[in-house]
Amino acid sequence: MTTHTAPAMTEAPKPVASVRHPVIRGIADPAALGLGAFGMSTFLLSFANAGIFPGAAVAVLGLGLFYGGIAQIIAGIWEFVQANTFGALAFVSYGAFWLAYWWTITTGMAEKAGREGMGTFLILWAVFTAFLVVPCTRISVLLTVLFSAAAITFVLLAIGAYASSDVITRAAGYTGFVVGILGLYGCFASVVNATWHRTVIPLGSRE
Repeated sequence: MTTHTAPAMTEAPKPVASVRHPVIRGIADPAALGLGAFGMSTFLLSFANAGIFPGAAVAVLGLGLFYGGIAQIIAGIWEFVQANTFGALAFVSYGAFWLAYWWTITTGMAEKAGREGMGTFLILWAVFTAFLVVPCTRISVLLTVLFSAAAITFVLLAIGAYASSDVITRAAGYTGFVVGILGLYGCFASVVNATWHRTVIPLGSRE
């Protein structure tokens, strides 16, 4: 008499911690690319804003165009494919910010806009960044802190532009370092966790 044993049940794989969970299998999570582009460009520009290396304001133009701008927009389009509304909006928007920044500086439009024009440009980005903090609270602690710091940085940059204040702009440079470091940390954590197929570097995921 033969007996039939039930097939062994296999445990479903646990999701890998990232800034969000990919929804399409076989397509890499673009968050690592987007956060790396966002973080590195911000970190480099912050050296100039903080008054540490003024030449960083020039050095960041190429990085901002190709990595902060083009690469980040590619990551955002990738997020559209992944059906991640937040990632798509954030990466495409900040990629466009870096392209706009590159164009404004390299064409001399910043001087024509004046302190009121550039201040308004920056305060609008501060408002946009501030409302992105709300969905961040549903995603992870990392993104919540990162976007909060980014909103503060934009506010300080806007005030510095309106008031032509080097002191406030330097303060924005130091908060920008926090943004850059958190962005690079998120990039590092996303790629490590994806490579190890488990949570190695914590992100404070809330999903």
